[in-house]
Amino acid sequence: MTPRRVAVTGASGFVGSALVAVLRRDGDEVLTIRRGEVAALEGVHAVVNLAGATIGRRWTTARKREIRDSRVRGTRLIAETLARLAPAPRVLVSASAVGYYGDRGDEWLDENSAPGAGFLAEVAVAWERATEPARDAGVRVVHLRSGLVLGAGGGALARLRTPFTLGVGGRLGSGRQWMSWVSLDDLLALIRFAIANDTVSGAVNAVAPSPVTNAEFTATLARVLHRPAFAHVPAIALRLLFGEMAAATLLASQRVRPERLERAGFSFAHRSVEPALRHALRP
Repeated sequence: MTPRRVAVTGASGFVGSALVAVLRRDGDEVLTIRRGEVAALEGVHAVVNLAGATIGRRWTTARKREIRDSRVRGTRLIAETLARLAPAPRVLVSASAVGYYGDRGDEWLDENSAPGAGFLAEVAVAWERATEPARDAGVRVVHLRSGLVLGAGGGALARLRTPFTLGVGGRLGSGRQWMSWVSLDDLLALIRFAIANDTVSGAVNAVAPSPVTNAEFTATLARVLHRPAFAHVPAIALRLLFGEMAAATLLASQRVRPERLERAGFSFAHRSVEPALRHALRP
């Protein structure tokens, strides 16, 4: 493949830093774009927008504003900048999340499913709409609705490994809520797939084909770590500790399938959660 010039926002994060490494390994020239540096987007083939404040702690009014603004305002600025460039980049791959669907119980969800209710769904809808200036200017736009990312060295597994290693890990709430996940390796591969494949546009569920319940996930993680998983954190305790964030993330249920990716011919390296966890947690 001909080397490309790719700009990445959020390049210091868990996914962003790994993406920069694999793009450079593939021979691409990578520009890491920080806040206020969008003028550097001129002359790039693709932009991957991964910037956004973390959602993983208790939400105050100020924190919710930061979560929304870091995604919506930043993405709109990028999209408006791309719309003014001549020539514009060929593709904008912009992060989104399965939180778009809200809490949907056992319902199977694909890219045509309606958005859900709640703060995260509202943010995801606004986040995706913020790319409209780029799309209107003819840039191909891909929205990555990602799930829980399983990889070594960061993300959810870094937070979960210690309690499970100590034997105090276990299901959250009822454990019946569905978790849509993706291995870090597959997420990086599908980002590169989205950059290269001109037929991929719009919303893409960046998740493995086999979502699992929280009870299944925690039991599998314990088995991979050779630890028990007898602990149970009641939903009421999670709500007391984390407030609205607990209901929207830890206890919400999203049973999502990657219909558009599979139809486009993307091949997952990790289709089931146990091999993905074993790969991520290998010594």
